[in-house]
Amino acid sequence: METQSKTLKNQFTENELSLREIVNVIWLGKYKLLIILVISSILSVAFALSQPDIYKSEALLAPAEGEQGGGLASLAGQLGGLASLAGVNVGGQTSNKVQLAIEILQSRQFFKQFLNRHQILPDLMAAKSWDRENNSVVYDESIYDPSSKKWVREVSLPLKTTPSYLEAYDYFRDTMLLNVDKDTGMLTLSIMHISPTVAHKWVTLLIEDINREMKKRDVLEANKSTHFLIEQIEKTNVADMKSILYKLIEEQAKTIMFANVRDEYVFKVIDAPVIPEIKAKPKRALICILGAFIGFTIGLIYILAEFFIRRNSN
Repeated sequence: METQSKTLKNQFTENELSLREIVNVIWLGKYKLLIILVISSILSVAFALSQPDIYKSEALLAPAEGEQGGGLASLAGQLGGLASLAGVNVGGQTSNKVQLAIEILQSRQFFKQFLNRHQILPDLMAAKSWDRENNSVVYDESIYDPSSKKWVREVSLPLKTTPSYLEAYDYFRDTMLLNVDKDTGMLTLSIMHISPTVAHKWVTLLIEDINREMKKRDVLEANKSTHFLIEQIEKTNVADMKSILYKLIEEQAKTIMFANVRDEYVFKVIDAPVIPEIKAKPKRALICILGAFIGFTIGLIYILAEFFIRRNSN
């Protein structure tokens, strides 16, 4: 027992001495550490300054309240499968419609329509910086020639000189941010861009387009349902059945009227997007601090590695 105790004490003393030795090695290599720290700091500052300012415009949206009440649901319930075949919308589907709108908003097909309708491709894939004085986007002329409005970038297959909507979609996914609050159901839609004006414009257009798209889908569905119900009226001689079918047609007419008179069809704007004045990123101070920390860590590793290699070789 006494021998083991002495052995442990000696090991502790050796560890203590080795720790002091390591501190001494770091102190002796302080100039190397300082050089590495200065180089990493300069590189991080240069990198931070080379990054363009990115602005974020966002809007807070709330699901529009469904105004087709339980009367339609009860009528549809009386008809069972017939209402489903007709595509009749019943009450209690507001959340499903909102979820559908969110999925459509993130879909490739919706983006393709958005891209073609508003011609956003140059601002999406060729923007280099923002001219604050003229409030205009400066394009990378090695990618896109704004004077001739032609794409001049050099790419290899399967990419093309003019970007396809699928390639642009990958860029847009990184630009558009969607956040749904599960507790309140509120949706935050935001766009990140080097131009605050473009960011604001795209958020506004996205809200308008998704409301228009959902409205168009519901009107088309209501028209098809109406045609189906009219055919069923012509096929039945049961007075009660005809009465219910007429009421369902009336509800579909209300759906069409409701869609045509309300612009905020699926999403209501609670907090409208604004043109941001302050950049959202990059966080240049944070980049510089992280760069200095990484440099300091690399310096320590280098000095200690050099010490252990030299000691083992001896």
